[in-house]
Amino acid sequence: MRWGRRRTLVAIGLLAIPLAGVLVFRIMPAIASFALSFTEWNLIAPPEFVGLSNFEELVGDPTFWQALWNTIYYVGGAVPGIVGVSLALALILNRGIRGIKIFRTVYFLPVVSSMVAVGIMWRWMFNAQYGLVNAGLGFLGIEPINWLGSQTWAMPALIVVTVWREIGFYMIIFLAALQGVPRHLVEAARLDGAGPWQRFWGVTFPMISPVTFFVSIMAMINTFQAFEYMYVMTEGGPRDSTLTLVYYLYLQGFEYFRTGYASAIALVLFTIILVITIVQWKIGERRVVY
Repeated sequence: MRWGRRRTLVAIGLLAIPLAGVLVFRIMPAIASFALSFTEWNLIAPPEFVGLSNFEELVGDPTFWQALWNTIYYVGGAVPGIVGVSLALALILNRGIRGIKIFRTVYFLPVVSSMVAVGIMWRWMFNAQYGLVNAGLGFLGIEPINWLGSQTWAMPALIVVTVWREIGFYMIIFLAALQGVPRHLVEAARLDGAGPWQRFWGVTFPMISPVTFFVSIMAMINTFQAFEYMYVMTEGGPRDSTLTLVYYLYLQGFEYFRTGYASAIALVLFTIILVITIVQWKIGERRVVY
């Protein structure tokens, strides 16, 4: 009895520190942000309660709607790219090619790199005058593109950077899932005359569908909260073409000191992510094979 009580106390002690961290750095700031969304506060004067005024202003704010559309565009381009490319790389590495450990390391290196450092590197690579990307296009006889200075190409450039950095992490997850697919099922399908694509869609993909579902949700949540690339590479430009909700939140809260308005944007963003996650979960319940 005494040993059981001691184990309980040890468990509580081990959990206390991380739970306190979650409470102080996650839950309490979220509650404070929710409360501030109904106020007007410039970080100097005391907060003034304004009710739903911040949300009413959001509805009539064209920049907010532009940022929302940019965010949807960014997420809609980045998430399929992350899921598709990481799965493709995992399928290639799962074939047992030579030097697989080297390839795993190379693909995973961007994940452990600072997002700011990645943004600075790609800003140089996308430079219109001396960037490596345009140098490669020139070698192929293609006219250089002003990637980060064009309203047409700036967001696709950010999507490429995001996919490039994130695929290594999700590739490892997919690779672990693929290595857990029973080989006898794949071999049985091959003996029945199924081709590579038939084996993939009929056997492999259903077996890894829970992982695909998890990856799609995590990639969606992370890309909705992207900030570093916009801040380092484009600063929301040109002409707000890469201004996302998180970057707009940053501008309102830390450039214009409209903390209440920024908190309202944060609450709207949280609601959007929550709704999309619930919808994905409902769809996944019907199609995911457990």
